[in-house]
Amino acid sequence: MDYKEHMARAVEYIEKNLTSEIDLSACANACGYSKYHFLRVFREVSGMTPADYIRKRRLGEIAKRILKSDDYISEIAFAYGFNSKENFTRAFKDEFRILPTEYRLSQHSIKLCEPLSFEVKPFFVTPEIITIPGFSLTVYKSDEDCPPNFWNKYHAKKLSLRLSGGKVCEDYGVCIWNDSENKLDYFIGIRTEDEEGDTPGTEEINIPGGLYALFRTPVTTHADFVNTIHRTWKYIYTVWLPQSGYKHTGSYEFESYIEQSHMFSEKIHIPIEKK
Repeated sequence: MDYKEHMARAVEYIEKNLTSEIDLSACANACGYSKYHFLRVFREVSGMTPADYIRKRRLGEIAKRILKSDDYISEIAFAYGFNSKENFTRAFKDEFRILPTEYRLSQHSIKLCEPLSFEVKPFFVTPEIITIPGFSLTVYKSDEDCPPNFWNKYHAKKLSLRLSGGKVCEDYGVCIWNDSENKLDYFIGIRTEDEEGDTPGTEEINIPGGLYALFRTPVTTHADFVNTIHRTWKYIYTVWLPQSGYKHTGSYEFESYIEQSHMFSEKIHIPIEKK
């Protein structure tokens, strides 16, 4: 029996007790470790502390219930161990960068922490190699290090409808590496041709035409949509690109979808050229 089996026992204990008091010593006992060894191994295999994981899992389950029920948000939070409305609201905003009330109103897809799994499941997406014409986008530049959090703000503030003048249209998330600042620049917006509303705070970027690998993320559920997008990006960079015979041109790559379609799939375009 290896550490994965041991950690799986701890995860099972946590999942059964998300609405109860969770004692980390009991988690350690569930997998046969001392508390010190459990804390160290859990962080090594998950990238977070058990306390962080428990908080993220509770917030994820609360977020699901916020959309599935008409219960008071505070009652849902209390059921998962938050002792005050203020503490919960602060934790929710720290995690998702929006208020729980904004989330209930917008009902958009967010990145949820799902139960840890130590099984490696096969994942692949076959792209189309296509040539597209250039086009322009009217976008807001992200003020978040984590793109999903900027998407949360974008949807909660209904910025897509503000840009389009009220019509539903495809939203684009665009990124490019900023060499001078050694970071990724990320933008969200709509095609400039669809822009008929308010544009203060935006800028225009031009997506060059050319050869692209077009990936379509597997259709999934509302709760797993953002996680599936992340799995697809990981597959592109760790599996497909190294084995494909193509290389990234260094230009803008972009993802696009229509939130209101509830299709829970998006398109990802990677600019490529032959190696």
